[in-house]
Amino acid sequence: MLKKSLLLLMLLYFVSAVPVFAAPSRNSIQVKGSDTMVNLGQAWAEKYMEENAGSFVAVTGGGSGTGLSSLISGTCDIAMSSRNIKDKEIALARQRGIDPNEIKVGLDGLAVVVNPSNPVDKLTVGQLADIFTGKITNWKELGGEDAKIVLLSREVNSGTHVYFKEHILRKNDPTSKEEFAPSALMLSSSQAIADEIAGNPSAIGYYGMGYISSKQKPVAIANDEASEYVEPTIENVISGKYPISRPMFLYTKGEPEGLVKKFIDYTLCPEGQNIVLETDFVPITK
Repeated sequence: MLKKSLLLLMLLYFVSAVPVFAAPSRNSIQVKGSDTMVNLGQAWAEKYMEENAGSFVAVTGGGSGTGLSSLISGTCDIAMSSRNIKDKEIALARQRGIDPNEIKVGLDGLAVVVNPSNPVDKLTVGQLADIFTGKITNWKELGGEDAKIVLLSREVNSGTHVYFKEHILRKNDPTSKEEFAPSALMLSSSQAIADEIAGNPSAIGYYGMGYISSKQKPVAIANDEASEYVEPTIENVISGKYPISRPMFLYTKGEPEGLVKKFIDYTLCPEGQNIVLETDFVPITK
């Protein structure tokens, strides 16, 4: 009898010690994608969670293509993208019963940067195309030192890579087949390009202007030699004077609902758009 009582007490103890797991909470969402936008996304998430206790928003990078793939595969709730979704991505999404919904949340100027010790401080769009396709290979051809140009690019799953190729290398010509020179180093993040530029006097790269620091020198860009050379600043992007600027997007599975909608509404409200400005991007609403 004593043994049975002890066994019963032990059973009750272990049952009471087993934690009860709740069903997955919809108070959390996953945001993934553009490395250009990741600092902005994290700033939004931090402020949103401060003001909405109990909500959790996780933001990670990986590139625009990675974010859109994650949205299509169901492993994130919102994709950040610094390019428009491609037709083949839309087709794949619809095969899986997903209707991608696009929301424009800001504008970005794409900065071309060199090491501060490099005397070259202005380039035309044509010169940029020739540099990154490998037609110009030495800085002395551009008024700089006699040194081989080291090309730095984002990797192919990056919206920044796609935008630069289509708008600079191919000059918005859909029939163009121009590609980056085989010598170009494809780096995994904008920060990796910034770090390499800071330590390499011969390097040139590009990224969202929010990554510019005193360790890199942005180059003024002109459409051609007869045009004004314009620096990548917020004012010049707003005015349309800067030649290399683009919209930034969030994508959802159909019309956003629940926490996804609340978070996106926050990104578009005055406070959310002020965070766009504070992170060196250009707001789309006042």
